[in-house]
Amino acid sequence: MKTFLKDRLEHLYRTFDIRHISPDPLEIVHRYRTPEDREVVGFVASALAYGRVDQILGSVDRALALMEADGKSPDRFVRSFDPVRDGRRFTSFRHRFNNGEDLACLLLWMRRAMEEAGSLGEFFLRGYRPEEPDVGPALSRFVRGLLSLDRGPFYPNGLPGPGQGVRYFLPSPEDGSACKRLNLFLRWMVRRGDDLDFGLWKEVSAAHLVIPLDAHVSRIARYVGLTDHLTPSWRTALEVTGRLRQFDPDDPIKYDFSLCRLGILKLCPKKRQITKCKTCPLLDVCLL
Repeated sequence: MKTFLKDRLEHLYRTFDIRHISPDPLEIVHRYRTPEDREVVGFVASALAYGRVDQILGSVDRALALMEADGKSPDRFVRSFDPVRDGRRFTSFRHRFNNGEDLACLLLWMRRAMEEAGSLGEFFLRGYRPEEPDVGPALSRFVRGLLSLDRGPFYPNGLPGPGQGVRYFLPSPEDGSACKRLNLFLRWMVRRGDDLDFGLWKEVSAAHLVIPLDAHVSRIARYVGLTDHLTPSWRTALEVTGRLRQFDPDDPIKYDFSLCRLGILKLCPKKRQITKCKTCPLLDVCLL
């Protein structure tokens, strides 16, 4: 059964490649050509990657339009970001649970991190340990490091609680969160070997990545027996990643994009539908 599931997942991986990238916030990151812009845009796009995909794409485009209004590239805008001068341009920005102040504060933290370490990647590497089995501890250190930076004029009465305001952008494995958006950002920055992800952070091993466990991937993972857990959590993400690591120890989350495509493109229903299910590459291993 294990070998058969691997064969079906490999087939699914080959079925959905960069030609099927739309709709996905990753397609926006692909518009940019420099590693510096891709890192900045990737962090903003992944931070906003919650909700319906059309909402996500619209919000990422609006955020980038505000950042590029003066003709600066995203990287140059963040490196010169002034919270008083530039923060006001985000006043009208909204994306579901987050407002313009949240986004402006995140941009300030990005600037501070880049000032301290040179880039977001170098800031992450400060907490990365190659001997650790996965990126969980490094992600926790990354989040703690960002939260410790000067927040300027934002949140003068103190940072909001976990899962609120700007902190919604920065969940942590320490809190039990699946950290879907941060793991998505890491996937984009670290994975290499195909045309989807960018492989910019070469010091981080793809073998240490954890699957970005959103509702689609979590549901389909249950359907094919990768987990029994009903709720996305860090524990569930590690379990799914561990099962996938048996199929590809060096690149376990290469299956993430194709699994997510089944959900995003509405090819995998929540109840069996003969017309949709009969063409699914995972039909033979689906427990639904």
